[in-house]
Amino acid sequence: MAQGSDSNDTTYKSPSPASRTGSSDDVKKVLRREKNRLAAQKSRMRQTQKADSLHLESENLEKENAALRKEVKQLTEEAKYLTSVLSTHEPLCTGLPPQTPDLLYPPHHGSYHQPHITVPHYQH
Repeated sequence: MAQGSDSNDTTYKSPSPASRTGSSDDVKKVLRREKNRLAAQKSRMRQTQKADSLHLESENLEKENAALRKEVKQLTEEAKYLTSVLSTHEPLCTGLPPQTPDLLYPPHHGSYHQPHITVPHYQH
């Protein structure tokens, strides 16, 4: 039988200098792995927080976009209504000077305004 394979061998051999260096390297390797594991965990946490933040920002922007689209729709309807009121009123208005192609809507002057026109007040 070979000497090293005997299970009853109780002799103790002191570690060689090479194995002590190996042990030191093992400790360094374990510490490096732990440090790397913590850094990876921290990085994943930052990534998750950034994704959550972007998701919230996206939701807020979608809500804002919907509100702005609603406002554009209301303002477009109001502009159509006011245009129809104006086109209905223009032939009847005696305070307006004759229109030239360059000047479709004259500047607002007190003498041009006819107080008998009522326009509903739109709420946004």
